[in-house]
Amino acid sequence: MRRRKFITLVGGAAAGWPLVAGAQQPAVQVIGFLNGVSFEGPFAARQRAAILEGLRESGFVEGQNVAVEYRSAGGQYDLLPGLAADLLHRGVAIIIATGSTNSPQAVKAATSTIPIVFAVGSDPVATGLVNNLRRPEANLTGVTFNTAALSPKRLEIVTELVPGDSSVGYLKNSTNTFDTDQTELMSAARSLGRQLAVFGASTEYEINAAFQSMTEQQIGGLIVSTDAFFVERRNQIIGLATKHAIPTIYAISQFAEAGGLISYSVDTDSLNKQAGIYAGRILKGEKPADLPVILPTKFELVLNLKTAKTLPLKVPQTLLVAADRVIE
Repeated sequence: MRRRKFITLVGGAAAGWPLVAGAQQPAVQVIGFLNGVSFEGPFAARQRAAILEGLRESGFVEGQNVAVEYRSAGGQYDLLPGLAADLLHRGVAIIIATGSTNSPQAVKAATSTIPIVFAVGSDPVATGLVNNLRRPEANLTGVTFNTAALSPKRLEIVTELVPGDSSVGYLKNSTNTFDTDQTELMSAARSLGRQLAVFGASTEYEINAAFQSMTEQQIGGLIVSTDAFFVERRNQIIGLATKHAIPTIYAISQFAEAGGLISYSVDTDSLNKQAGIYAGRILKGEKPADLPVILPTKFELVLNLKTAKTLPLKVPQTLLVAADRVIE
């Protein structure tokens, strides 16, 4: 497990500071940054960059007036409680938790006093992170991509791509106990008269096995959950969806940009930036309980027409017209 640590240097750097008689330099605040997967993948790096940009807008620059302690679980969610405890031992002023709902849940279980800012895909109330979106009433607040609310729409899109009565698959991380998308999908599938087959996977091998099972069960289309582990394994998933000719919709636009068929998602960049801004406001003295959880307001449908041409399907004109972006 790779760990990155940024420590303020006091030797040569201090020599460049203006000297004021009798004055002391203010203590540098330390931010804990906990990710359920890693900080190295393209999506995780993009998320980290957006959060740090929000911090900068609030006046906090990593390596200058704040230090950041990074911890990642590499997709092994059972490591999160230990990593959260380690950050608390480091004396952090605030913890930013991302990558999956498991991350802020681990921190919440470890402290009721250190402020926590989360950036997650699930419903924070349904998963027990906060009691109220407008007034969290605890030491947590943040942003949600609220993917469960968009799941029925993703199912509708799949049924447009794959007309008829074939079953639709749902790929979820079997170790993510805070996946709320499945409930929404089950209800939507009943309304549409479609069978929903759920496939669990939490390792590279299990993802391969899941796609083999989908082929054997003649799954007509697939919805991939927004679990952070799947984001890190997106090239594998996109490749398998193409190999097995399964029309697949994703919950993050980076999938479609990387060769996936279609995505219906929120503007994750702006939400992650807002998480950084919230962290800065808390460092300045505001309380998490006074900062409402931020919900998405921008949505985007991205269609990769190049990928569509490799699959045995015809993209309906309605989807072509509705797409915000078409990759050709």
